[in-house]
Amino acid sequence: MNKTRVKATLANATLVVTMLSGVALTLQGCALAVVGAAAGGTLIATDRRTLGAQTEDREIQVKASSRINENLPDAAHVNVTVFNRRVLLTGEVPDDASKQKAEAVVRDINNVGSIVNELAIQGAASISSRANDSYLEGRVKTAMVGEKDLRANYYKVVCERSIVYLMGLVTPDEGAHGADVAARVPGVEQVVKVYQYIKPEEAVALSAAASSDASAVSAASAPVAAEPTVGTVPDSSVTSRPLDTQTPAPVKQSDVHPGSANPASAAKK
Repeated sequence: MNKTRVKATLANATLVVTMLSGVALTLQGCALAVVGAAAGGTLIATDRRTLGAQTEDREIQVKASSRINENLPDAAHVNVTVFNRRVLLTGEVPDDASKQKAEAVVRDINNVGSIVNELAIQGAASISSRANDSYLEGRVKTAMVGEKDLRANYYKVVCERSIVYLMGLVTPDEGAHGADVAARVPGVEQVVKVYQYIKPEEAVALSAAASSDASAVSAASAPVAAEPTVGTVPDSSVTSRPLDTQTPAPVKQSDVHPGSANPASAAKK
C-alpha cells in the first residue's frame, strides 16, 4: 500500500471516529435534557423566585458577563451572580476605575434591581485559589444540607478568595442561621450576607407560589434549564461524617447600590 492510500485510509478512519463521537455526545445531551426535565420540578419547588424571575436572572447574568468582558481590561477577573434581579460582582480588578466601570456596565442593563459590588482591587486570583473557592462552596452547601431546620436550597452560595457570599429570599432568622452555618466551615475567612429579606408570611406565600409553578411545569412536561435554581447539592456529596468545626468567621452585611429598574417595574415582578 503506497503512502497516498495510507493517508486516505487514516483520514477516512478519523472522519468516522469524529462522526461517531458527535452522535454519542448528541445522544448523551438528549439523555441529560430528559433527566433535567424530570428533576426540574423538584428544584423549582425549593426556589422562592417565580419562573419569570429565574428566567430574567439568567438573561441579566449573560448580558452582564458579556458586557463586562467587552469593557474591562484583560487583567480583570469578574464573576457575575444574579438572584431576584440583585447582581453580585466578585473577583479582582486592577484599579478603582475598573471596579466602578463594571458596576456602571451592569446598571445600564434593563431590570437590574440592585447591585452589590464586592470586587477587590488587586491582581487576579491564582488557579489554586479559585480551586479552593470551589471546594469551600461545596463544603458550605454540604454543611447546610446537614443542618437541622435549614433548607439549603433557599441559599445561593458564592465563594471568592475564601470569602463566602450568601444570596437568597430569606427571613431574618433564616438569614442568620445560614450565615452561622457558613461561618463555621473550616477555611471560610468571612461571610457576607447579600440577602433580600422577607417576612415569614411572605416566605410561606412565595414557597406556595413556587410549588404551583413547579406543578404547572410538570403537567406541561416543559424542559427546564439544567442549572440548579439556587444551590442544590447532589446527594453524592452528602456524607454522614460531620464537618470539622472552627471558630466562626466574621459575618457582615453587604453594601447594596441601586440598579436600573424603577420602583414601578420592580413591583410587577
